[in-house]
Formats: sequence, C-alpha cells, structure tokens
Amino acid sequence: MGRGGKKYRDAVATLEPGRSYEPGEALTQVKELAAAGFDETVEVALRLGVDPRQADQLVRGTVVLPAGTGKTVRVLALAQGPKAREAEEAGADFVGPEFIEKIEGGWLAFDVAVATPDLMKDVARLGRILGPRGLMPTPKAGTVTQDVGRAVREAKAGKIEFRVDRDGNLHAPIGKTSFSLEQLVENFRALMDAVLRQRPAAAKGAYVRSVTVSSTMGPGVPIDPNLYRRSTA
Repeated sequence: MGRGGKKYRDAVATLEPGRSYEPGEALTQVKELAAAGFDETVEVALRLGVDPRQADQLVRGTVVLPAGTGKTVRVLALAQGPKAREAEEAGADFVGPEFIEKIEGGWLAFDVAVATPDLMKDVARLGRILGPRGLMPTPKAGTVTQDVGRAVREAKAGKIEFRVDRDGNLHAPIGKTSFSLEQLVENFRALMDAVLRQRPAAAKGAYVRSVTVSSTMGPGVPIDPNLYRRSTA
C-alpha cells in the first residue's frame, strides 16, 4: 500500500499537528501506528546543519546498535591464512580470497564485506561493483582491518554505517517494530551519540536541526532535537 493509502492517512490523523515528541513517546507512536503485514524497519531521519559539499563538513561513522538491527546479516570475510580462520571462528558466513572472482562474476549474496589490508590490492578492482551498493570494505567503516574477527562479530551484532547525503540529511535503521520500546530507545540513543561525536569543527549553528522516526510504511513522527536524551520509556 502506498503512503497515501487509508491506513497511512488514519495514522497521520492520530498525530498532533506541530508537536515534537520525546524519543520514548515518538517510538511508541511508531510501534502503535505500524499496520503493515510484515515486521517493519524503524528508521531515524536527521537534518543536519552541515554543508556536505565542503570536505571538512562530511558526517560519516559507524555504530554498533546495542539491541542489534533485527536483521540476519550475512558477512563475507576476504581474508586468507590465519586471518581466514579467525573470521570463521567469529561467525563469518563466507570466507576466502576466492570470493573476489565470484563477485566479479556477479555473486552478491552477502550484506557486509570485511577485508584484510593485504588483499586490498585485489579487492580494489571490485570498487565499481561494490561501491554503488554500499558494500565496499573501507578503513573508515572499520571493514578493512587486521582485526577481522572483531569486524565480523560487530557486523553480526548490529553494526551499521551512517553518512550524510549531499543535502545534509542522514538516514539510519535502528531496529524493527517487533522490538520492545526499551530496545528501540537504546538503539536510538546509541545512534544519536555516534552522530554527535562526528560533528565537524567547521559546522556552524545548530548541528541537529530535525529528528524524525518512522516505520517502513508509517508516517514520520518528529522528535524535539533538544530532548533526544530524554525518554518516557
């Protein structure tokens, strides 16, 4: 059903026009207004006071969500030798340098790729395939590392990457509507803390200008950006 459907309009009608909620209240609304026939993803949308066209105002980082993402993450570890064994022991679903050739052949049955630095000379040629899909291992995201076991465990535990777009907006998932309110609030706070830690020194004025939470098919519920640490949960 499209966002203009009856269920969506009915959900919007339950929100108080012009009101900004505390996180616990907003996430309660998101859970209550989720009416799709599947477990919807809960997403946070931020409008930041930065100019991403300036190299010193990019906002990008990672965070391990305490309650996970609610999604089964398939992890590919591009590693060999002892590092491959380390990745296997950490729970990687696919391990080995042979997957570089498989990816070139069109195989993409994974959600996160991590790689050891010694293989990056070969992994680099996958940039045109993995880059547009957000799957390319990068040092900034912690997915190019010697500590491959830790990278695999974090990916499995709910590590996500966030990045501001060219218009100064940032979107990130924080769980599912089936999560408890406490889990969603905990994940929300972890994301907000991570975004605030990435505030560029060159950013002027208000950094977090708006915060909205929503489910996949539900309406956006605004949160007062000054109250993000508070919760009625």
